[in-house]
Amino acid sequence: MRIWAGLVLCLCLILPAARAEGPWHIVKDHWSAADEEGFGRFVRALGESKCSSSQSCLRDPANPFRASDQTFLDIDTDCAKWPYLLRAYYAWKNGLPFSFVDGFSSSGDEKHNTTGNRPISRRDFIDRGEGINGPSAVREVIETVSSATYRSDAAQAQGVLSDFYAPVIAPGVIRSGTVIYDTNAHVGIIYKIDSDGRIYYMDAHPDFTITRSVYGGQFGQSPAKLGGGLKNWRPQQLKGAHGDGKGHLIGGRIVLAGNAGIADFSLVQYLGTEPNPKGDSKKARFVYDGEEMGLYAYVRTAMSGGKTRYNPLHELRVALRGFCNEMKDRASTVNLAISENIQNQPHPSQLPYNIFDAGGDWEKYATPARDARLRAGFAEFYREMAAMIDLWVRRDPRLVYDGTDLRGDLLAAYHAQSQACDLTYLNSQKRPVPLDLNEAARRVYVLSYDPYDCVELRWGASGEERSTCSQSGRKLRWYEAQQRLRTITERETHRAYDLDSLETLRPGPPPPPVDVRNLIETMRYQEPLAPMAPVGR
Repeated sequence: MRIWAGLVLCLCLILPAARAEGPWHIVKDHWSAADEEGFGRFVRALGESKCSSSQSCLRDPANPFRASDQTFLDIDTDCAKWPYLLRAYYAWKNGLPFSFVDGFSSSGDEKHNTTGNRPISRRDFIDRGEGINGPSAVREVIETVSSATYRSDAAQAQGVLSDFYAPVIAPGVIRSGTVIYDTNAHVGIIYKIDSDGRIYYMDAHPDFTITRSVYGGQFGQSPAKLGGGLKNWRPQQLKGAHGDGKGHLIGGRIVLAGNAGIADFSLVQYLGTEPNPKGDSKKARFVYDGEEMGLYAYVRTAMSGGKTRYNPLHELRVALRGFCNEMKDRASTVNLAISENIQNQPHPSQLPYNIFDAGGDWEKYATPARDARLRAGFAEFYREMAAMIDLWVRRDPRLVYDGTDLRGDLLAAYHAQSQACDLTYLNSQKRPVPLDLNEAARRVYVLSYDPYDCVELRWGASGEERSTCSQSGRKLRWYEAQQRLRTITERETHRAYDLDSLETLRPGPPPPPVDVRNLIETMRYQEPLAPMAPVGR
């Protein structure tokens, strides 16, 4: 089946007519290392600003090109369009060549298939002598791409090439501007990497908000054929152009570098660092300096150059601040649904075919994707904290802690961060219900993503707290029947469930543990120090 990406939009986008100070003239035939560094600085500045939408980001003082935008401001992007907006916008403002995939073939659901999509056509922006209309070009890019554009085989070496390549996991290679693709149809762009290898990214959402978080298990591990994970922009060069005597390059065509011609191309994130004859991503093993670890620990260790040291108090605070931000972003969507009285409407006879990727009211007000990322994030944080506690028990020198009571200090830090995260919501009687991060984390497997549920169920209430919810009968059955779907971290639902079919689903396996507070409360003591050898005379 042939599908043109321009007709497969993950979001309808409307941009007004715009003018900039002069047309887009191409003045360089390729993106140099300095251009890539400049793009990284541009992305980092926006990431470290407080901008909360594509509109506010382009208007923000952190954007050095904003003065030349004039009316090119009123734009909204979702997750897939956000990285392309930044890349095309930067190319326009700096006279750089730009080409992107505008068509691909797909088998089945183009955003969620198990085979990947194959690029079949590209759109090059070429100056024919009068310059390129920058606003129109950027508009064309972001009206065309979707999360399906990212879903291509990382090992593909022939035919029309994708816009990205799989990079080696190393400092300087993974950088500000590198993209992260979750094969469950979500995309982020890296804006900062700290000295301990921690990767910070920003992402956009269907409600047009832009948020920031830390890379980890919420992105899932991908096989190479689906192209998930860390992706760098593929080098491209304008060839066959001629100068017009004014410093502009006219005509020509854009040629992309193949994988074999990219020095830092690598499939290690899919195949592992150890022999993997069958190329099975599920059997990928990651070893750094003789120590085997999971993918996310490997990425962080490699990004620090093997110098990652873990301060458990700092790690805990950073993680909980990130979860607080994500919970508050979720709260905004829930509040929007409640303000529109979606919860008072009859429940549809079926769930969308894919609850993670549907249109209409479901896309605007439901939170299945956010909730799945929260579940995966809390589960990964639990594993990471368990690993750090194990390092402390074994007196591993990579753990940095100079106190005398790690358990007590961790509990105190956990309590402080939890209490600082105010998630209070208004119940159905418009009365405030206090909720902190610890309680929200405890409920992560019962939070309702369904916008037709009352606000109490959206926040996983039980007992007396739930009594203010008037939802009953068939609508309450819908909430109870969807419990199986609320425990998954892998987005496996591609079926338009009705109530009867949901109620006959078998319970799934127990979900991964997420109760970090209990993990800390029950942590083991350190192993005794080995006795010192006697000192000879």
